[in-house]
Amino acid sequence: MENIIKKRFGSYAGDKEFITGNQLIEALAIQARENVEEGKHRLLGQILLDQGSITASQVDEILATMSRSIEYVLSVGR
Repeated sequence: MENIIKKRFGSYAGDKEFITGNQLIEALAIQARENVEEGKHRLLGQILLDQGSITASQVDEILATMSRSIEYVLSVGR
């Protein structure tokens, strides 16, 4: 059951056309910078939400999609 999460939050957000590629790159850069400079790890969804790039309901929709994807993978044993 290694690496059951095939796609990550940013991929789902882009696939659903909630964000652009540039918004994803910018949020990932912020995440990386904060990790290095401040020693903290802020979730990508929170960064995008704080920037106003996505709404709370869009975050919920992405997380629900990710959850369904994991449940499916677990149910078929992959």
